[in-house]
Amino acid sequence: MARIIVVGNEKGGSGKSTTCMHVATALSRMGQKVGALDLDLRQKSFGRYIENRRAYLAQSGLDLPTPDYRELPEADPGSAENAQDQRLTRAIEAMHTDKDYIVIDCPGSHTRLSQVAHTLADTLITPLNDSFVDFDLLARVDGLTGKIKGPSIYSEMVWGARQMRAEAKLQPIDWIVVRNRLGAQQMHNKKKVGAALEELSRRIGFRVLSGFSERVVFRELFPRGLTLLDLKDTGVDQLNLSNIAARQELRDLMAGLRLPSLQIGF
Repeated sequence: MARIIVVGNEKGGSGKSTTCMHVATALSRMGQKVGALDLDLRQKSFGRYIENRRAYLAQSGLDLPTPDYRELPEADPGSAENAQDQRLTRAIEAMHTDKDYIVIDCPGSHTRLSQVAHTLADTLITPLNDSFVDFDLLARVDGLTGKIKGPSIYSEMVWGARQMRAEAKLQPIDWIVVRNRLGAQQMHNKKKVGAALEELSRRIGFRVLSGFSERVVFRELFPRGLTLLDLKDTGVDQLNLSNIAARQELRDLMAGLRLPSLQIGF
């Protein structure tokens, strides 16, 4: 049965689609059978990323490992089940037995589809820009003392998903908060955010990993649907230092996910 990896939070611009694409493509390159779903039915950044990849490969004649992206099926109007629940359930059922992993991108807002996807997650990845603006999604902070006052809306939603899985006697969610757009300098704010995340992780139960730094290469890869792992296959023989560092960030992220029976091979 496929392991379900959900990438989500309730704030846009945190690098969810970039994270989805690189995780899904890395798994594909390691010989895993990977399905992909995008629950942002309006913007579909993850879906567009894979569609761009398919178009580029068709035009260039290259054959690169690619996640199997599928649109959500239409709901049966005669069913008593919630239409969105039915669409997601049918999409996962169609891939669950012949895929090793299913990577799901959630929208940057609270929706029924996103809520249900979180209850299905074996691994939950929450990308976060390294600032207290994004941290507020996880917990409220006292402006004077800097102390954490309590969990915020997204953390409460994840807690609800965990309770539902426990009631269904499913394995607990492995929740990982990924710090994206880390600055190169050990700035004061960066240290404060890091300390707050570590404290919160102990209180509500998630792991903290470093993600991707802010790099121009990510914006350049999207139109062709490429990832950092594809550069040499597209004629880039000599990677610059920034690209090499970005590949190491991806390698560290994949290792940190601790996915079962997976050897990092890039």
